Amino acid sequence: MGTANSNVYLPERGVVLSEPTVVAYDEKTNRIIAVGKEAKEMIGKTPREIKIYRPLKEGVIADYKATLAILRYFLSKVKITRFFKPILVISVPAGISSTERRAIIDAGLEAGAREVYPIKEPILAALGAEMPIQSPAGNMIVNIGGGTSEIAVISLGGIVTFESLKIAGDKMDEAIREYLRRKFNLAVGEKTAEMIKIQVGSALPLRNNNHKNGELEMVVNGVDYLTGLPKSIKINSNQVAEALQKELKEIINGIKRVLALTPPELVADVMERGIVLSGGGALLRKIDELISLQTSIKSIVAEDPLFAVARGTGKVLEKIDLYQKLVS
Repeated sequence: MGTANSNVYLPERGVVLSEPTVVAYDEKTNRIIAVGKEAKEMIGKTPREIKIYRPLKEGVIADYKATLAILRYFLSKVKITRFFKPILVISVPAGISSTERRAIIDAGLEAGAREVYPIKEPILAALGAEMPIQSPAGNMIVNIGGGTSEIAVISLGGIVTFESLKIAGDKMDEAIREYLRRKFNLAVGEKTAEMIKIQVGSALPLRNNNHKNGELEMVVNGVDYLTGLPKSIKINSNQVAEALQKELKEIINGIKRVLALTPPELVADVMERGIVLSGGGALLRKIDELISLQTSIKSIVAEDPLFAVARGTGKVLEKIDLYQKLVS
């Protein structure tokens, strides 16, 4: 369960569901009217009495009732009924508190699970990225999600050093909105900012490709702050790279801090093996190049990075006895 998106993995079937972690609630009738994709479609378009909630904030439960609704929705979508109580493996931030951990377990049990195993996200991301985490060597994973960026060095199946940064995809979207406001006096919504990041976003300027000057471009529609009237502007990938510099610098500084706290022998392993990037943020163009430039360590984007954590939960589920010690 991620702050922005949640993915469901079933043993022997793989990732069977991927939907936004969003709930629409009607305050007039006191009931949840939409969950997942359907609820996300409503963002910025609802009447006053319908509120849109993202039940997880920075990787942990911010709204218990909405989180429970999401879990029940996922279980019903993958045809798990109350007559069959499943085992759930749920990813949680590396720095989760005991209270936050208990809330996740309670929500899973109340949603209909038989057992709930909260496991730290860097471990799951590393497993999903096929990293040899059980070996006596340093493996560095940077999982850039919606609410948090989880940075960790793993050895012998455990986390040696880590940092959970509250800088990730959501903060990048906010930075794009702020850039448009500052540079073009343009107001846009959350969904538009996210679309800009996906379609033309880049961590470094783009050059030497088939596009004019190497840039990707798109037209953005919004509202002029000064006149209150509709307005369209063109934005390119190099402008988005400029907008994201502060957030990207904070992620890189987090990586440097984790490396500084890591034993030298394990840092030597990381230098040899490289830094592996996962999560939706790893899909940002040239983010691997930027991290390599700033750390002097090669950076590799995991295969299908958006689903690395989900694949990791699947590996744990399929060998739950082997991975019992990983439970947070």
